[in-house]
Amino acid sequence: MLLAGLGVLVYGFFQTQILRSDTYVLQSDANRLRPIPIPAPRGTIFDRNGRIVAENIPGYALSILPAPRDTIRSTLERLAPILGLTEARIEQLMQRQRALPGQPLLVASDLTFEQVSALEERHFMFPGVYIDQRPKRHYPAGEAIAHVIGYVAEISEAELARPEFQDYSMGQLIGKTGLERQYERRLAGRPGVRYVEVDALGRIVGEYMPRTKVPAVPGEDLRLYLDLDLQEWIAKIFPEGMRGAVVAIEPKTGHVLAMYSSPGFDPNALVGGADPAYWRELNSDEGRPLLHRAAAGLYPPGSTFKLATAAIALELKLLDPNAVMPIPCRGGMQYGNRYFRCWESRGHGYLTLAEAIAHSCNVYFYQVGIQIGLERFLREASRLGFGRKTGVDLPSELEVAGSFPDEPGWWRRRFGYNATPTEVLSLAIGQGPNDQTPLKMAHFAAALASDGRLPPPRIAVDSTPPDPEEGINLNISKENLAHIREGMRRVVSPGGTAYLSSLEHWELLGKTGTSQNSHGKDHAWFIGIAGPKGGAPEIALSAIVEFGESGSRTAAPLVAKAADYYLRRKYGMPVDSVQTLREHLMVGRPAPWAVWQ
Repeated sequence: MLLAGLGVLVYGFFQTQILRSDTYVLQSDANRLRPIPIPAPRGTIFDRNGRIVAENIPGYALSILPAPRDTIRSTLERLAPILGLTEARIEQLMQRQRALPGQPLLVASDLTFEQVSALEERHFMFPGVYIDQRPKRHYPAGEAIAHVIGYVAEISEAELARPEFQDYSMGQLIGKTGLERQYERRLAGRPGVRYVEVDALGRIVGEYMPRTKVPAVPGEDLRLYLDLDLQEWIAKIFPEGMRGAVVAIEPKTGHVLAMYSSPGFDPNALVGGADPAYWRELNSDEGRPLLHRAAAGLYPPGSTFKLATAAIALELKLLDPNAVMPIPCRGGMQYGNRYFRCWESRGHGYLTLAEAIAHSCNVYFYQVGIQIGLERFLREASRLGFGRKTGVDLPSELEVAGSFPDEPGWWRRRFGYNATPTEVLSLAIGQGPNDQTPLKMAHFAAALASDGRLPPPRIAVDSTPPDPEEGINLNISKENLAHIREGMRRVVSPGGTAYLSSLEHWELLGKTGTSQNSHGKDHAWFIGIAGPKGGAPEIALSAIVEFGESGSRTAAPLVAKAADYYLRRKYGMPVDSVQTLREHLMVGRPAPWAVWQ
């Protein structure tokens, strides 16, 4: 009997220690070890000059280790006064714990120093609570860069269900908008994991050193074509309290130098999750600060579109740039049973193309539109890209492509009536069913600044350059391009509508525009190109100021000052806050370079 009993014990020990030892070791480890995710540092984003646009700074996150639901809820309720957790937030966290019962529950990803101190002083009250240091996203330029760069926040359940995030996990931070979202895969890296030891009550007793931890793989750095200094300068000079956007593009390459939208928001306040009060404020603000007006704001282009009308007529050989139109401008013209007015009630008389661009004469371009004809005008303008996206590397443009009729049947589909030939008169001067983004108009201006062709605009230096065939091709001869530029030159020359925005050291060419607005005052437009006098243009810009009324008074100075700043820095000249002719006159500074008529 003793031998039999001893045999049973030996068999039991042999089975436990030899045959099933691995199983019991794993079970023991599972009881005393808890995995803690190690977030991967996101890649740093640099501008074209090496300035940091987005970086990582030390931050603190709080997680609760896996435990029974009652224990987790009790812990959350004790944490509420310190972390400011609401009942709604606690319920949201409990739902997440129910969906992922075996994983640590990330409660807060951005603790303040005061919160960390308070929790460390009371750590005995919170068994199972784990505070670790992890990289926190930071944007040094703040509001100035908000719409372009975007922000990062915790992935949602809806996003987890998408194929693009199939290897992500709850609690992980992802890019929500802007470049952070566009280049999420390159910037995100791959999270790691480490283990901590806990006692029978779930309290952490230390790091488990013998277990090899899986290190996090940092994300790739990203370099931009964007000029952060120029971006901040535009934010500084933009009219305070007004809405609008400014876009700057490098001609020939299509590289985006600046893309500013006003009003903005603080992307640092949204990292990891916004304060509910601040988020409500952003969403209830009638100025819509979350809207990226530069890439997704739609506005009638107004008289800036007259340059496209001229380009179409010149290439169709319907327009002699040195001749005048049959009907002089007397403040308007009759066509059919309607009278179409010019903005200048006294009229402009007989004008050539360059003069019509300089004075922005509606009557001249009404007649150009009539000569082209509605169907042909729609076809040619669509070919120029005024009904499709630019192809910029931003997710915000995926939501909007601009609005432009592709053929006469568009009116029947959209409004339920047949288009009449008079529709071309409104379209020819940038009104009617014609809405474009500031990015689209800057892209068009950049094409005028080069040879009429331009690849899709790009903000980030990507390993796969854009297909030039997807860009813009005005299909315009050098001779005709010269005629359009001459008109733009006269706009910023003595007697032109924007002469007071002319610059001392650089040649600025442009076109003003006033966009009719059914909700209030008209919007102010200006598109322009600038470079050394006698040389090729080196920057193209567009600016719109909502309710700005006058393109020459409100939008043109923005383009002029941004161009002057960029070119001064490019050529090593000191930057001056007094830049335009208007500013010279206002402060009483001599302007011997100005010519008066």
